[in-house]
Amino acid sequence: MVQIIRLPALSPTMETGSVAKWHVGEGDAVESGDLLVDIETDKTSMEVEAVESGIIGKILIDAGAEMVAVNTPIAVLLEDGEALPENLATLIDEEDSPPAATEDSAPHTEVAIEDTPPPIAHNVARHEMPTQGSEKRIFATPLARRIAAQKNIDLKSIKGSGPRGRIVKSDVEKAPTGHQAPVAAAAAPTDLLTQYEGREFTPIPLDGMRKTVAARLTEAKTTIPHFYLRRDMVIDSLLDLRHSINEVVAKQDIRISINDFVIKASALALQQVPAANAIWAGDQILQFKPSDVAVAVAIEGGLLTPIIRDAETKSLQQLSVEMKTLATKAKSRKLMPSEYTGGTFSISNLGMFGVDNFDAVINPPHASILAVGASQRRAVENEDGSVGFATFMSMTLSCDHRVIDGAVAAQFLAAIAENIENPLLMLL
Repeated sequence: MVQIIRLPALSPTMETGSVAKWHVGEGDAVESGDLLVDIETDKTSMEVEAVESGIIGKILIDAGAEMVAVNTPIAVLLEDGEALPENLATLIDEEDSPPAATEDSAPHTEVAIEDTPPPIAHNVARHEMPTQGSEKRIFATPLARRIAAQKNIDLKSIKGSGPRGRIVKSDVEKAPTGHQAPVAAAAAPTDLLTQYEGREFTPIPLDGMRKTVAARLTEAKTTIPHFYLRRDMVIDSLLDLRHSINEVVAKQDIRISINDFVIKASALALQQVPAANAIWAGDQILQFKPSDVAVAVAIEGGLLTPIIRDAETKSLQQLSVEMKTLATKAKSRKLMPSEYTGGTFSISNLGMFGVDNFDAVINPPHASILAVGASQRRAVENEDGSVGFATFMSMTLSCDHRVIDGAVAAQFLAAIAENIENPLLMLL
């Protein structure tokens, strides 16, 4: 029996991926569990294994293909001795088509699966995420959509010949080339290039990660009403405690960082001010019980935000070990989707680069992000009027005003400061 192998969704929000490498070739026999192909997204790379045993009859998507839609057929698996059917394209189109309605079928609303974002795979106290209304769907097979995208053909101009009017491969191939999809002005910046005519430059194509970063940051700054709170925190007690702890755990090859303290302080503050431990969910706010803290990790071409779940329950030593593991996996793009999706709050620390302070952009659907700057020694006036010195660290809290009001944000930042300036509280 012919089995169609499709591009899997590696995360709830994945829409496209790249076929990085095939580990099998046409004609190879595979067993269930054998490694088939490496799939890459803008955030991670994952090995895909065979679900069933058989023979690789045909590879439909070659290695190196980018922007392949989720659920697109990428290979055909045959039984031993089975020949590749001549009507393979028709079989794929029929499998992608919705079942025909019967007279006895109950009334229902038809939904184009590939047009609908995958559900968020988090347990939200047994409440479903809200759904948003949308315009009329275009029904087309994944293969038809991919061909249309490659040829820049507008699917709205095509009348489908498949079951119930679904657009199939042959419809796209027969479509006149004049019905092209509109191209955004930014895709062909002719006017911009003419401004720099005669100047030497190197064009750098956008990879999947940079495209995603651009899209998400544009979304964040245009749809999220940001406001910012800033506070300088005295960290001398924290530095002393950190030094003492690192002397004790040195033999265990563990070194607690300032960032580990910031993670712990923030996780506890989310418990102390639960109204800040929330996300924006369209027509409602979801307030969470655990402190799932995302931490920005710079990698080549962008950044990832792996998540430490239940951070409020973990010791500094546990946070340090887990953060180092996640950072290593992030830099090698080996994070599992469950390790970077979700969370309610983010931390971005540029202190190690000597940045005094900065304003971070909120990572949707999170409602806040903490920007951490470098520590500085400053002169201060003591209570007796003498001059002394103290170490300060600047932090800026960016908040989504749809979720967090100013007073709540002030309480949240004050709770972080209380934990940072009195670090022994974090050990109780």
